[in-house]
Amino acid sequence: MTSQTAIESTGSGDKAPAAPSDAPPASGLRGHPWFTLITVAVGVMMVALDGTIVAIANPAIQKDLEASFADVQWITNGYFLALAVSLITAGKLGDRFGHRQTFLIGVTGFAAASGAIGLSSSIAAVVTFRVLQGLFGALLMPAALGLLRATFPAEKLNMAIGIWGMVIGASTAGGPILGGVLVEHVNWQSVFFINVPVGALALVLGLLILRDHRAEKAPRSFDVLGIALLSGAMFCLVWALIKAPAWGWGDGRTWAFIGASAVGFVLFSFWETKVREPLIPLGLFRSVPLSAGVALMVLMAIAFMGGLFFVTFYLQNVHGMSPIDAGLHLLPLTGMMIVASPLAGVAITKLGPRVPLAGGMIATAVAMYGMSTLKADTGSAVMSVWFALLGLGLAPVMVGATEVIVGNAPMELSGVAGGLQQAAMQIGGSLGTAVLGAVMASKVDSDLAGNWKDAGLPQLNPAQLGQASEAVQVGVAPVAKGTPDAIAAKIAGVAHDTFISGMSLASLVACGVATVAVFVALLTKRGENAEAGAGAAHI
Repeated sequence: MTSQTAIESTGSGDKAPAAPSDAPPASGLRGHPWFTLITVAVGVMMVALDGTIVAIANPAIQKDLEASFADVQWITNGYFLALAVSLITAGKLGDRFGHRQTFLIGVTGFAAASGAIGLSSSIAAVVTFRVLQGLFGALLMPAALGLLRATFPAEKLNMAIGIWGMVIGASTAGGPILGGVLVEHVNWQSVFFINVPVGALALVLGLLILRDHRAEKAPRSFDVLGIALLSGAMFCLVWALIKAPAWGWGDGRTWAFIGASAVGFVLFSFWETKVREPLIPLGLFRSVPLSAGVALMVLMAIAFMGGLFFVTFYLQNVHGMSPIDAGLHLLPLTGMMIVASPLAGVAITKLGPRVPLAGGMIATAVAMYGMSTLKADTGSAVMSVWFALLGLGLAPVMVGATEVIVGNAPMELSGVAGGLQQAAMQIGGSLGTAVLGAVMASKVDSDLAGNWKDAGLPQLNPAQLGQASEAVQVGVAPVAKGTPDAIAAKIAGVAHDTFISGMSLASLVACGVATVAVFVALLTKRGENAEAGAGAAHI
């Protein structure tokens, strides 16, 4: 069977595939499925935690290294750009050389880059090593999924992916809490040094436990031009999304990069039909469930990451919470993901992915609608309901969409499929932040002047209004020093009400995106090639 015919959509796909009878039983530690899961979870936890923990350290880094605001932005942007651009290529490396090797290299490099950041004395060094973190993290993430796919029998794969998703969700949400504790009680360097012992543990476990799995039809060559075209297209797209808030969506530079990205993707698609061993065989997308799974990851990330972006400003700047308190208020979301992810894996195994995925996106849409109703004086109990419902909705989507993408790809492309899954989530998160950010900015710009005037505050000139709008977009009240308390209270009221009107509109847009995702979820079905995993050749 060729790689293209292996991914054709045949059969109902809703019956659980039987585990392969030729799967060699694991003996001892080496290759044991559950020990493999623990090992990859330790490595993935390090990368997921780093995605959010560093944001808490940025102010301290800026002060200690005397960096500009633009420099500090690159601490995040450099990491994200390297990660998003490299994921699919990194997955291909795993398919070619083995996922065990790429996982171990990724873990080692990520921990070493983290330690180097902690020892850095300049902002340029911090940004450079953050880029390296992103590159090594890209090696690690698809390899982890490839190892799970190859190790677990089909009937247990969803449970494994559920626990994997639980680790990612808990690490991502726990980052701000742990980061706040470390920065407040130790120093900003500790945020990076913590990855060194975690990486060392993952490396030791990997050397002892992981078994290399190589598919019979694993690629033997590299599509160098395809890698260059895809990387260039991804770079231009992500760069445009990163810079759009500063440049503006109507700016020629934004659309120049978007246009260059579109041309790059067209050239990449054409080239992939000509090369003998393409980076991404386009026949992969003949599988409607796989394509739907990729689209679902993008839509889920737009709704979740874009919507949640404003919640952190709401908690800290409107409610006046510290970063640690804000993180604690998001625990209902984290806790629900921890509880619901393994349960979602069980439900998907029994029912197939359609119903849990559609139900999860319905819950996400309702949660985003609920978040559009938040006010400046909304209590913690009400917030917790919507955050918990959001976690409940996200869990089956994270688990099910991952299984749909990886399980509907042939075994020899499991790394590429894992890279697709991660890239879809990264692109979706970037789109969500950029697009919903534009919605927020537009709403604030249109409402602020009128709200300011209605409150009886002194009129602002255009330059002052622009500065005030930028502050209000993140929930900050533009109160100058020496402003009388009564006037300051009025300004704060206007700023917070205007911010909330923008956040409400952005949340409603996210609700609409989640609603569209419900119908996309109905196109998914169980991975038809999942049963190939546990029967993979052991090397």
